[in-house]
Parts: sequence; C-alpha cells; structure tokens
Amino acid sequence: MITKVLLEDIPALTILINSAYRGETSKKGWTTEAHLLEGKRTDEPEMTEIFLDPKNTILKFTENDKIIGSVLLVEKGHQLYLGMLTVSPELQNSGIGKKLLAEAEIHAKSLGLSSIIMTVISVREELVAWYKRHGYVDTGKREAFPESEIHTTVSAEPLEFIYLEKVL
Repeated sequence: MITKVLLEDIPALTILINSAYRGETSKKGWTTEAHLLEGKRTDEPEMTEIFLDPKNTILKFTENDKIIGSVLLVEKGHQLYLGMLTVSPELQNSGIGKKLLAEAEIHAKSLGLSSIIMTVISVREELVAWYKRHGYVDTGKREAFPESEIHTTVSAEPLEFIYLEKVL
C-alpha cells in the first residue's frame, strides 16, 4: 500500500533510506552508493525538516505494517522533483520502485505539473539506465555533488549529478 508518511514514521523511514543507500546492508541491493560514499544518506533531523515543509510529500510503501519503500516529492514551479527513491535492499527488483514512480506521476498530475525531474549521481550508470527505461531523459544539465557533514566521498573520480526529466 502506498500512502503519505506520517511524522511518527520518520525514525523507521530514516533507517530504511540509510540501509538502502549506504553501508553493508545496502550492498544486498543493486542501488547502493556504498562504493562512492561513506556515512549516512540522511538523519532524523533532516527527514523531519523535509517532512514539515509544505511543498514536500513523502510517500511510503508498506507491507505488513512495515515501510519497505519510499519517495520524496517536491513541488518546484511547474515540475515535481523526485528524490530519495528507496526500496529495501532485500526487495529491490520486485516492482516496488516502479509502483512508487507511477504514484509520483499520479501525484504530479493531480497538482497540474507538467514534468518530473530528478538528479542522479552520473557514475551510477545502471540506475540512470533504469530511469531511462521508465521514460526519463538526460536533460544535459550537470551539477557538482555537494559536500556534506553526513557523508564522505570515497570515489576516486569526482562525483556530479545529472538531471533527468520525464514530461507528463
């Protein structure tokens, strides 16, 4: 079931996001960033701040009362920004990500928005290819990967974001 995240979901959501992006548990899935970055992907104060912003919607995919997937959706002008698409590492490749993408499109259309945009680390070629298979195209826009107190870059090559977009 896909529903909106509640404030009391933030601790479990933070654990899920960190487990899917970083550390040993993330290596069970194919979307890990552990070979590029060390540290956490997010923390509870950041997730609470994101949750409290009225321009943001966080959706959760639950099964047996456990959050096993999520996505952050942010209204940005005529576009919806999609970020932190997360599926539990053990359940990746089971269709949950596709369902969350489809729900993001429904959300964007309900707001009258014309496209969905996102950023992906450029060297994550399998992930970029997955989004392209789902209708996203490379806009050509690039942005340096931001420095953070939460994580450390361990990649030998410089990291940058590429912008992907799907017109609805």
